[in-house]
Amino acid sequence: MSQDTKVKTTESSPPAPSKTRKSLPVLDPSGDYYYLWLNTMVFPVMYNLIILVCRTCFPDLQHGYLVAWLVLDYTSDLLYLLDIVVRFHTGFLEQGILVVDKGRISSRYVRTWSFLLDLASLMPTDVVYLRLGPHTPTLRLNRFLRAPRLFEAFDRTETRTAYPNAFRIAKLMLYIFVVIHWNSCLYFALSRYLGFGRDAWVYPDPARPGFERLRRQYLYSFYFSTLILTTVGDTPPPAREEEYLFMVGDFLLAVMGFATIMGGMSSVIYNMNTADAAFYPDHGLVKKYMKLQHVNRKLEQRVIDWYQHLQINKKITNEIAILQHLPERLRAEVAVSVHLSTLSQVQIFQNCEASLLEELVLKLQPQTYSPGEYVCRKGDIGREMYIVREGQLAVVADDGITQYAVLGAGLYFGEISIINIKGNMSGNRRTANIKSIGYSDLFCLSKEDLREVLSEYPQAQTIMEEKGREILLKMNKLDMNAEAAEIALQEATESRLQGLDQQLDDLQTKFARLLAELESSALKIAYRVERLEWQTREWPMPEDLAEADDEGEPGEGTSKDEEGRAMQEGPPGPE
Repeated sequence: MSQDTKVKTTESSPPAPSKTRKSLPVLDPSGDYYYLWLNTMVFPVMYNLIILVCRTCFPDLQHGYLVAWLVLDYTSDLLYLLDIVVRFHTGFLEQGILVVDKGRISSRYVRTWSFLLDLASLMPTDVVYLRLGPHTPTLRLNRFLRAPRLFEAFDRTETRTAYPNAFRIAKLMLYIFVVIHWNSCLYFALSRYLGFGRDAWVYPDPARPGFERLRRQYLYSFYFSTLILTTVGDTPPPAREEEYLFMVGDFLLAVMGFATIMGGMSSVIYNMNTADAAFYPDHGLVKKYMKLQHVNRKLEQRVIDWYQHLQINKKITNEIAILQHLPERLRAEVAVSVHLSTLSQVQIFQNCEASLLEELVLKLQPQTYSPGEYVCRKGDIGREMYIVREGQLAVVADDGITQYAVLGAGLYFGEISIINIKGNMSGNRRTANIKSIGYSDLFCLSKEDLREVLSEYPQAQTIMEEKGREILLKMNKLDMNAEAAEIALQEATESRLQGLDQQLDDLQTKFARLLAELESSALKIAYRVERLEWQTREWPMPEDLAEADDEGEPGEGTSKDEEGRAMQEGPPGPE
C-alpha cells in the first residue's frame, strides 16, 4: 500500500523547472538601437558598392589582397544575415501602437519585397568559386540588393542630425563620388577589353614606365571619368564604336547628374533661406521701407544693428510661429523646458499651480532691446511686465543719465501694473524709467494674456493679488482707505447686479406667462372663427333668397325651419 502511494506520488510530482531562454527584444523602428544598427549596416553596403566593382575591373587589386577580401566579404555576409534577424525583431506601428508580437512581425516581414531582396542578396553564389576560382568577384554582385538599407540609414540621419543641410551636401558628394568611381572602373574594364594603348582614348599600355602601377591605373581612370562626366572636355576623341557608345552614355549621365546636382543644391539653399526666414525677421523689407520714407541715417543704422545682432547671436523673436505646427501639449512641454525656470523666478508667480505656469509660459514673448533704448518711461500706462533673460538694464532719472539701480538676468519689473490691485496709489502707470545698457533679452507678458489665463484659475488670481498687495505695502504705495472704498463699491455693484439678475428673472417669468396666455387666446379665437365658418357655410346667398320669394310662401316656411335647425346644430365635430 505504501509502495503504491510512493509510486503515485512520484508519478504526479511536477517536472523540474527548466531554464527559461531569453529571447531577443523587439526594436522600435524610431528608437536609438535601431538607428545604431542602420548606421552599422552602412559599412558593409558601402564596402560592396565601392570595393566589389573595383575588384571586378582591376584584376591586380583582386589578386594582390585575396585573403583580406575574403575576410571582408564574409564579414559583410555575416552582417547581412544579422540584419535579417534584426528585421524579424523590429516592430511596426498599428493604429499608432507599436506591435511587439514576433509572430505578427515575422508574417508581415516575409510578405514584403524587402524580405525577397534580403534573401536574394544572401544567395550563396560564392559556391561557384569551386569551379571558376576565387578571383571572380562578379559572382557577389547580388550583394548590391541590400542598398535600400543604406538609403534608409541616410534618411534617418537627415532627420536626426542638427545640420541637415550639411548632411544633404555630403550625401550628394558621396553619390557623385560613387558614380564617378563606377564609371572609372567601367572605363578601365573597357580599355582592357579593347586593348591597352591601341588608340589615344583607351588606357595607355601598362608596359610604359609608370603605367603598370595599380594606383596610377585607378587615378588615371578616375581622372578621365571626371573629365567626361563634368563635360569639361580635353579628352581624346573616340575611335571605335564601343568608345562612341561609352562616351554617349557618359554624356547622358552627365546631363542627368548636372540636373541632380543643381536641384540638390537649389533645395539646400532654399531650405537654408527658409530656415533663416522662419527664425529671423526679414530685414530687407524694413530697409527698403526706411529708404522709401527717407528715415534719418542714424535711426536706420540702429535698426540694421538690431537685425545684425539677432543673426550673429542667434536670437529668436518669433518662437510662437516656429512651434505652431507642434501639438498643443508638446508645444507646452518645449516651452516649459526652455522658459519655466525664468518664469518661476518671479516672486508674484511663486507657489502657483504648475498648470498655470505652463499656460503662462506659452504667452511669453521674447524681445530684444538695443543699447540706450528705453523699455518703459515714467508715467506710461503699464500693459505688460518684463523678465530679464540676459543683459543689463538701468533704472535712470528723467535726464537718462543718473542711474539708481541696475537690473540683471533673472530680475523682473512691471508685475504690479498688470494686476488690478485695489488701492494701488500709482494706478497702472509706470513709476520709473528703465533703459537698456547694452543688448538685453527680455520676456514680455501682457495684461490681456495674464487675464485670459487667470480667468480659468480664480484661486491663483486671488493668491497673486494678495502677493501684489504685500509688495505694495512694503513700498508704501497701497492706500488702505481707497482699497476699502473700492471693495465696498465692488460689493455694492455686485449686490446691484444680483438685484438686476433677480428682476430679469422675474421679467422672464412674467413674459413666459403672457406668452402662454397669448397662445391660449389665439387657439380659442381660431376655434371660434372655425365655428362661425361652419355656421355661415349653410346660409343661402341673396340670389337664392330672391328666387325663393318668387316661388311663393310654402317654400319660405320650410327653408326657414331648415335654417334654424342647421344653426342650432352648429358645425360638425371633428371625425
